[in-house]
Amino acid sequence: MFKFINFFSILVFVLFFYFTFKFYISSKNIKNINLNRSNIEQILENKTTKLPILENDTNNVIEFNSSFSEELENEKSRKFWDLLKK
Repeated sequence: MFKFINFFSILVFVLFFYFTFKFYISSKNIKNINLNRSNIEQILENKTTKLPILENDTNNVIEFNSSFSEELENEKSRKFWDLLKK
């Protein structure tokens, strides 16, 4: 029973790779790949012309926060470097 399962799994494995390889080297698949590669510029052009242009609605959205600069002014100076000088 164990030999049969091993044989069956190896057979499935080999058949999978055989059919995959056979599909990828088929003339139909090679034609499709070459056609897509040659028409990629045209396909991209068609897709980009259909994109909608959105209206800009981001005017005056960002506000500058000045509280950080105020915190720096109010902060006491640190004495660490003064300790090393002595």
